[in-house]
Amino acid sequence: MDLSNLKPAKGSIKSGQRLGRGQGSTKGGTAGRGHKGQKSRSGYSKKFGFEGGQQPLQTRVPKFGFKNINRIEYKGVNLDTLQILADNKKTNKIDPTLLAENSLVSKKDLVKILGRGEIKSKIEVTAHDFSKAAREAIEKAGGKAIVLPGKHADRKIKNEARAAKRSKAKPAKETPSSENEIKEETKKGAENAEMAKDEAKTELKEGAELSKKTEEDKKDSSKLPDEINGKEKEETIAEEKTTK
Repeated sequence: MDLSNLKPAKGSIKSGQRLGRGQGSTKGGTAGRGHKGQKSRSGYSKKFGFEGGQQPLQTRVPKFGFKNINRIEYKGVNLDTLQILADNKKTNKIDPTLLAENSLVSKKDLVKILGRGEIKSKIEVTAHDFSKAAREAIEKAGGKAIVLPGKHADRKIKNEARAAKRSKAKPAKETPSSENEIKEETKKGAENAEMAKDEAKTELKEGAELSKKTEEDKKDSSKLPDEINGKEKEETIAEEKTTK
């Protein structure tokens, strides 16, 4: 068996259907395009997602999120891969060029070291960025984590400075630290609650007194017209007697 002797299996290759070669070919005349219309003409094409003029699905559906054009994309390399590379190449220094030579990253990639796995040997690692766990593991093993300078590093420093400013602008709420402060605050709260109760009681008493006064005034006002009517009757009787 040789490349010159290879042949495709029988029935695996089929010739395409010939169009417009008579009625007996099943694809003659209109050649499967139907009668008239835009789709039967030559040069017809439509946009992907076109729905005949109605609002297409990709515009009907609500959108969320966005793609940041200024984002920095890193190629992640974990600690276990660094350890394997160091053991195979027997080196104590690893940088992006060595990673690119071993097809772990490309030459244009920004390399970020991530914290999966373990690193046992003392290695000096240079990369564009490190995760917190990876940096701690490398330094714990006695190695060094060196960040390469560049735009990515400057932007990271700027972002960290902005985050620090925001944290300063919004001071955290003060919380009582000692037990004495907590006790004083609880006492103040209890005193305020008692004061509020006393005020509520005084208001209730004043309201009850006012209601009593209004009821007494109503009773007095109802008695007055009866007394006036009695006096008028007596005066009229006395006048009648004098006239007689």
